[in-house]
Amino acid sequence: MKKDFTPEQELLFLALGGSGEIGMNVNLYGCNGKWLMVDLGMTFSGDQYPGVELVFADLEFIEERSDDLVGIVLTHAHEDHIGAVPYFAAELGVPLYATPFTADLVLRKLDEAGITREVELNVIEDDHGEFALGPFKITYVPLAHSIAEGNALLIDTPYGCIFHTGDWKLDEEPIIGQPTSEEELIAIGDAGVHALVCDSTNVFNPNPSGSEGAVYRGLMEEVARHTGKRVLVTTFASNVARLQTLGDVARETGRKLCVAGRSLDRIIAVAQDTGYLQDFPDTVDFDTAMGLPRGQVLIIATGGQGEPRAALARVAEGTHPIELVPGDVVLFSSRQIPGNELAIGRVQNQLAARGITMVTDRQSEIHVSGHPGRPELEALYGWLRPSLLVPVHGEMRHMQEQAKLGRRKGIPAAIVQKNGEIVRLAPGSPGKLAEVRSGRLVLDGDIIAPADGEAITMRRRMARDGLLMVVLGQRGEVDIDSIGLPLEEDMGDFLAEAREDVKAAITKLRVRDAGDPAARHEAARLAARRAAQRWSGKKPQVKVIMLGEEN
Repeated sequence: MKKDFTPEQELLFLALGGSGEIGMNVNLYGCNGKWLMVDLGMTFSGDQYPGVELVFADLEFIEERSDDLVGIVLTHAHEDHIGAVPYFAAELGVPLYATPFTADLVLRKLDEAGITREVELNVIEDDHGEFALGPFKITYVPLAHSIAEGNALLIDTPYGCIFHTGDWKLDEEPIIGQPTSEEELIAIGDAGVHALVCDSTNVFNPNPSGSEGAVYRGLMEEVARHTGKRVLVTTFASNVARLQTLGDVARETGRKLCVAGRSLDRIIAVAQDTGYLQDFPDTVDFDTAMGLPRGQVLIIATGGQGEPRAALARVAEGTHPIELVPGDVVLFSSRQIPGNELAIGRVQNQLAARGITMVTDRQSEIHVSGHPGRPELEALYGWLRPSLLVPVHGEMRHMQEQAKLGRRKGIPAAIVQKNGEIVRLAPGSPGKLAEVRSGRLVLDGDIIAPADGEAITMRRRMARDGLLMVVLGQRGEVDIDSIGLPLEEDMGDFLAEAREDVKAAITKLRVRDAGDPAARHEAARLAARRAAQRWSGKKPQVKVIMLGEEN
């Protein structure tokens, strides 16, 4: 019941997304009867849910307590932290808080959804902006990441201070922005940090994540090496520092810059509106780029994760206005996100078949991660000296490993939680209190539906095993059609035998059941499915239609 989870005289933490998985970050802090939400993200379906692209955390828990929700604070503008805002912010009915770059992207999302007037969006202009929401005092703490204005949050409460890292790294040459210094972080630790809620993504990396400055030098060397060739660089559109670097590389190597991808156009516009990329070179259109000598153009394109509709995939297929020929070069200035291996491989194989040279971060220093390796985690532990570590933003193996690392480096306690587990952070000994619903929702067409609902479940089953349609006539006629069964030339014989099986099954019904529509329906369904399994080894979904009767 709701009253069982009201945070009275205590400090609670609850992840509805992002714990036990990478992406879809939604975190809640509870204190003195109020809740604060940090980030409202989404993830992409991939091949997990047929016909679905976007996946959201199920917000039922906080929707039922929306009167106690004081606000939503956004750490940065990656989709796994802000992507669900246009779908849920108006319904939750609380103000949003973000720094300028993030706020601009969010505002455009709200405008596209037609709900700009329904959502209060507050822009925190100062680098270390402070504001209060109920019992929470929040301070933005700039940290380096692979997007402009990555931030941690310092959340002060009556029961102690929380340092919520968001996504972060250490970078002495960040290109864009000025992260909080080591001295400032030590001062935060001196003032006292009760709980460190920390990004776990790269905990297995024994090395530092690397600097954007090093990537600048790596890209400069790589582009300069390919004199006389058309060079295409694919990178994450949101990485404003990388875009700045590529603009500088184009200028310094005497190449005109061409941009291919709507998300790149949007990020460049937002960056320039908020004070970044002020000396970014003017870009040329596709026709102009293709008319230039091959060694005088540098192309930035979306699609480094193998997205089928992105610019790079279309270039690889030969269906994009940007054309590459044997000897031209594609630089993958991005990491391979787990789950995208097959899609990336398809694109790379298409490029290889056309004689295109490819260079990845394994061959040249043209990409660095936006998440901390072990040395960076250890440094932050030493600066902040928290009493408690709560790993987030990782699969279970990442979070367990970070908990072990933190304890080895002197943090007194660590709690490994997963989505739906309510954790008491203070007062007293930290521990898990309860588990609440924390499922997934999907955007299916224009409808937000449960990921485990009947529509998605049936679609997955049909994709795996196919579909049989069985029509029972009023005079005993039986007609059957099949979709997706691998019978090919045997289909006619199979359908004939399946029809006879269905007729026989209905005939065998006892006299008292013969007039029962439900009994006839089930007998027909089972007979058709058994015939399909006998012929194909598949267990298709079976839809029985009984003419003249309600189905």
